[in-house]
Amino acid sequence: MEHEFWESKWASNVIGFHLPDTNPILTQYWSALKPQRNETVFVPLCGKSMDLDWLAEKHDSVTGVELSKIAVRAFFAERLYTPTVTALTSTLELYEFDELTIYSGDYFTAPIEATDLIYDRAALVALPKEMRAEYVQVLRSRLKEGGRILLVTLDYDQTEMAGPPFSVPENEVRTLFSGMTVTRLQRDEADAEHPKIKKGLSRFAEEVWLIEN
Repeated sequence: MEHEFWESKWASNVIGFHLPDTNPILTQYWSALKPQRNETVFVPLCGKSMDLDWLAEKHDSVTGVELSKIAVRAFFAERLYTPTVTALTSTLELYEFDELTIYSGDYFTAPIEATDLIYDRAALVALPKEMRAEYVQVLRSRLKEGGRILLVTLDYDQTEMAGPPFSVPENEVRTLFSGMTVTRLQRDEADAEHPKIKKGLSRFAEEVWLIEN
């Protein structure tokens, strides 16, 4: 997706992908990674997610990267935090406050150090198919040996809805993370009352994955 697409979403506050509370998937399944407090955490395309707060309570170092400067500034402003801001390049800024570090800029070029744990709720599914292999290649390069990923994906008939969020079915997940141990922790199939089904989708499921290096 073009940078302008996401910047316009944040600028116009069209952010239906933003959850106003901690994602219950995170609180339920993070323990599957057997996380230790001293292990570092990386959250790609983090927006202003409440999940960052929850993770920062559990870990000493949580790093996010987010394209939209509006989202990053809103994250700190809404919490009345005053971060240290460092301009790294003309298009990349570093925001630091206690356990939290957020890069405002391009995911593909942000200097993220190798990390122990990765949480991807809304990053992979935000990218069209032609960008996902490169995204995962970079993600894998930022994961330490023995590192673990908690990944959330969606599975539906892509011809029935344009996205984002996009459908990333099981076979694609396993192909993208080939060579790693991929375990599906949950598949939550939508019933007839789900908003997506009511809007005309023939099926819609949310899947949770544990991926181990």
